[in-house]
Amino acid sequence: VLGEVVRRHEVLRTTFPVSAGRPVQAIAPPGELALPLIDLAGLPDEARAVETARLGSADAARPFDLARGPLIRAALVRLAASEHALLLSLHHIASDGWSIGVLIREVAALYTAFAAGRPSPLPELAVQYADFALWQRGWLAGETLAGELAYWRERLAGAPEVLDLPLDLPRPAVRTFRGGQRLRSLAPAAAAALPALSRRSAATLFMTLLAVWKGLLWRHGSQPDIVVGTPIANRTRRETERLIGFFVNTLVLRTSLAGRPGFTALLSRVRETALAAYTHQDLPFEKLVAELAPERRRDHTPLFQALFVLAERPAPAPELPGLRLSGLPAENQTAKFDLALTGQPSPGGLDLWLGYNSALFFPATIDRLLGHLAALVEGVTTEPERPVEDLPLLSAAERHQ
Repeated sequence: VLGEVVRRHEVLRTTFPVSAGRPVQAIAPPGELALPLIDLAGLPDEARAVETARLGSADAARPFDLARGPLIRAALVRLAASEHALLLSLHHIASDGWSIGVLIREVAALYTAFAAGRPSPLPELAVQYADFALWQRGWLAGETLAGELAYWRERLAGAPEVLDLPLDLPRPAVRTFRGGQRLRSLAPAAAAALPALSRRSAATLFMTLLAVWKGLLWRHGSQPDIVVGTPIANRTRRETERLIGFFVNTLVLRTSLAGRPGFTALLSRVRETALAAYTHQDLPFEKLVAELAPERRRDHTPLFQALFVLAERPAPAPELPGLRLSGLPAENQTAKFDLALTGQPSPGGLDLWLGYNSALFFPATIDRLLGHLAALVEGVTTEPERPVEDLPLLSAAERHQ
């Protein structure tokens, strides 16, 4: 099944050797995908769970060789006679979040067909990722490229270099990537009030949560000029929707909170910024950084250090003949940015995951930030016209203290 997925998607057979000083795409012919079997069935239950988690973390942390490949790794862990864990790692250069959904759907369709002795039900792909790369390079040139660059130069002119936040630890001279995540689930009433506020403001839930996040960063820092990054799927053509590949782009969203805006006024500013950025989403972030040429320092990421993502509700596990599927628990121990907030709808309302760089923040600080974020959500949904800087942040215990 996995071999057929790799056959269908050339990007999973692509490597990036260097030719004349530049990386190029080299697409290998279809071949077998190695699937080693690791037998843990003889271990006690607790030791088996610990070892499975260790294997998963170790495989995710193991580097890929981009010049030689492969860019996808798989292993099957035998837990018992009728229980197995599938470990699957893909390099980000060949996949993105959307791609994972494509992969799961294709594996489910292929497994169902092959288990019944039927051929693949999936139609052959009309285009491949390399076709998209060539098309993008040809289209994003000349006047089109100049227009995109002109917009972003004007939009980001004079933006602060570093997000000013109080840190628990001095910023290292060289940025580290060690981190963690903390979770806060919004109360059902507050989670339900956010979509209603969004509709009244002609905004999306993404825009409303982004405005809350920017308000919190402003309240904890000292600068009213807040720059936040966010990923966007960047699959604007129907042909790309069924492809595995790295299509995702990063948008830089800058908003001023000067002038004591109420939350509805701030949300209007965020909405305007987001809509304009969507119109100019095609310029790759890497190209933007190269063209703007900000001072490159090794202690922080360029253009922004805080990220925001609104994730979709997790899809239910696919139903496969003779199998019952569930996800493996995984802990993210890496941090690409200082702070990364992810909102995800859940059966109970809305989960807020705050990723952080552990060289800058303590877990207790992140928990306190999430508490302040929840308080700010309650404030903006009950008093949306009140100035953001006057809305309450502290818990009852913090107020008492």
